[in-house]
Parts: sequence; structure tokens; C-alpha cells
Amino acid sequence: MADPLDILREKARQASIRAYAPYSRQATGAALLLSDGYWVAGVRTESVSYSLVIPALVAACVTAVSVGRTDAVAVALSRAIRPEDASYMRETPFGSFEQTGVDAFIRSESLPAPERRLDPLLASPEAISPEIAIPLVRLVARRAFAHDSQFLVGCILKTQQGELIPGVNVEHIDWSRTLCAERSALAAAIGYGADAITDVYVSCLKDPDGAPCGACRQLLVELTPTATIWLDRGSAPPERTTPALLLPGAFRGKGLGIS
Repeated sequence: MADPLDILREKARQASIRAYAPYSRQATGAALLLSDGYWVAGVRTESVSYSLVIPALVAACVTAVSVGRTDAVAVALSRAIRPEDASYMRETPFGSFEQTGVDAFIRSESLPAPERRLDPLLASPEAISPEIAIPLVRLVARRAFAHDSQFLVGCILKTQQGELIPGVNVEHIDWSRTLCAERSALAAAIGYGADAITDVYVSCLKDPDGAPCGACRQLLVELTPTATIWLDRGSAPPERTTPALLLPGAFRGKGLGIS
């Protein structure tokens, strides 16, 4: 019988094909194993603002949390582990992981065989409207891992095919590794090969006037330039805007010598 970690390593290598790495050309994938044998894909998602790059390992973790799964038992990468990976995996929503080999982490000695890739998509009516999406994104926000701030945020991306991809904010003890709901959803969309994003729905449960932070605005401009953004305004109708309106004069990386 094949070693579950070896299977997981192969899943990570397969996932890396979908990485968005136009600047570094360093496509990386991760495969996160859940306690029932499902596994979650994560890929490197780059930004022209280099500090906003989402590592594959982080992408896999936040995707699992966004679909309500906090029972991860192992994770493998398509490349060797780096110090920042080990630091991240010491404090996760699933608990602390130990490194095994050069490219994997485990929480349990007994691992199920990775059998099926977890589908992060939400069930939806054929024609979803803001009136339907806003209550749904509020429910998604309750999955957020926000132990420090208690500030729950949810995001749903709608694709051209009508698929709905959830994302929540996932905090980390090192706040620089915290990922917002919008970027969590974008990471899942890239990792699962979603087509063009047409709509972005965002809900801040504690702040009816909330809006995407600067980092999220930059990624939205880069990855969903033509999308319509709907911001939950509580009892008032949702506010409609666009990435360009949220971040006029966004950084485009001109002069970096990137083709």
C-alpha cells in the first residue's frame, strides 16, 4: 500500500501546475490532508507587489478553514520546506505540526490515504443576486479564524460559470502572516483553476461600513480587474463598486523589468 505522504507529495506537485507565478517563475503547490482522507489544494499566488505573495502552504490552510474544515492532519509541498514554512505551521487553526522529511508536516502518525480533492465551491441557485449572496457571505464569515481580533469577515467570489468560492480571514500569531477573507478567496480560486471572476461579495459582521484593506485592494485590481464588488452594509442595500474605484492609481510594477 502506498505511503499517504508520498501520495500527498504527488498531489502537491500536480497542484503546482495551477500556480500563478508570472514574476518569479517558481510555481509551488501544497496538498493539505484532512482526517477523512479529503485533501485541499494550495498554490503560490503572486502579486506585482512582492510582499503580498500568498505562499502555497498558506493558501491550502486558509482554503480549508474557508470551507469549515479545521481537521487537517498533514501537508506536503512541491518543494523543500523553508524556515518561514516551519514557523507558519507551528501555529495554525488546526494545531501545531511537526516537520517530517524535507517537504512535509504532520500532526498524526496515522494518516488516511488521500482519496478525494475537497471541492471548495458553494451550492448556489442558477442566478445568484446580491440579495441572495449577501446572507450567504454572512454565513461564510462565521467560519473565520479570528481568535485575536474577533473581527469576522467573509468573502464570496462568483465566477463566469456561476461558481461560488468562499474565503474568510485567517489570523496567525505572527500578524504579518494573517490573510484577509478576500485574499483567501482569491487563493482558492487560483488553486482550483476557477475561470474569470465577475462578482466579489464581502461582509464584515462587526463593521457595516467595512471595506477591503489596501493589500486586498491591490490583489483585487490585479486578479479581478473587471469584477463588480458588493459590500455588505447591514440593513442598508449593499454598496456596489469596482477594484479600480477602490484603488485608483494601483501599483502596476512598471520599471521592474518584468515582461
